[in-house]
Amino acid sequence: MTASALILSLCLSFSSFAALALSLDRHHRAVFRVPAPRNRTRSLRAAGWSGLAVAFAASVACSGWNFGPVQWIGGLTGAALLVVAVMSYRPTWLRAAAVAALPLAMLALPFALGA
Repeated sequence: MTASALILSLCLSFSSFAALALSLDRHHRAVFRVPAPRNRTRSLRAAGWSGLAVAFAASVACSGWNFGPVQWIGGLTGAALLVVAVMSYRPTWLRAAAVAALPLAMLALPFALGA
């Protein structure tokens, strides 16, 4: 496991969990101050689950089938804790943090695949 592979998994999982959290009406109201429209809820759920699948694929591509799923579970755990912390203390920062995590993941991708 390299640090860049872990950063990649963590960033993708964080953005995915943020999308899943924002698909819930309570969290959507905390961040945007308006109720969640139905079409946005569906889009956020699809993006969240798709992002988790991409994070799994990236972990397996970087670390193989022996350690990739273990690394993915670790990334999920860390990302979930980060989403909970952001939603607890600064819910309005969740959207910006999730969007900022995606370019960071793209920066880590070549290093993770090259290792």
